[in-house]
Amino acid sequence: MKYSYYPGCTLKNKAQDLDRFARASAAALGFELVEIPEWQCCGGVYPLGTDEIATKLSSVRALNYAKEQQQDLVTLCSACHHVLKRVNDDMKNVGDIRTRANNYCGFEEPYQGETRVLHFLEVLKDVIGFDELAKKVVNPLEGRKIGAYYGCLTLRPGKILDFDDPENPKIMEDFIRALGAEPVIYSMRNECCGGYVSLKDPEFTKTRTKMIFDDSTGFGADCLITACPLCMYNLNKSEASSKVPVYYFTELLAEALGVKEEA
Repeated sequence: MKYSYYPGCTLKNKAQDLDRFARASAAALGFELVEIPEWQCCGGVYPLGTDEIATKLSSVRALNYAKEQQQDLVTLCSACHHVLKRVNDDMKNVGDIRTRANNYCGFEEPYQGETRVLHFLEVLKDVIGFDELAKKVVNPLEGRKIGAYYGCLTLRPGKILDFDDPENPKIMEDFIRALGAEPVIYSMRNECCGGYVSLKDPEFTKTRTKMIFDDSTGFGADCLITACPLCMYNLNKSEASSKVPVYYFTELLAEALGVKEEA
């Protein structure tokens, strides 16, 4: 089973662990992430200008490549997933953007949003299945209490991303259970960590991340997992991270599958 794979810029530098543990885990689970050749940055932020087209073209090219390969497009980074999913929705439903993007790109056949975009977690849930994943675990994470930190980009806007219930998500908790650990449910798990505001107002981000750590540890979490490199950056800048480690979800997956060392 092969998927077109869009890693995104951060997974090539600051978030290499997110990438390498995912590749090793995919191989252990019987599917392959085939990196798109000559992919370009998605921009990291979905442009809010309704007439903006230039910053969407790299996503359109990636989406069209997956279409040509007759493969679903898989990504890991919350920001990349967010941008790709929203641009794909534009190409399906916004005629002006679809026409202009296709005119710029000059594809042999117009791209009209045919590609299915999946987060790696959705592959685990909907293709592999968490019950099957649990059967492949060789190092169950028993005794660990893990808080899932979703942040905001993976979940919202809910109708377009269609990833999980933005107010009461459960995909990462089900993932934690499949690895043999205990998920910790806490109220800040789907709230923003401060995001890009950290560049302008680091004190605000410091306050937000402290709230996340206080809330999660108050309910008994001994560590947190995330899929977002920006969330990881902000959380790791918090003083609390010295006591409560934060991992990419793929690292714990690789550990449970017994492929962490080789990754």
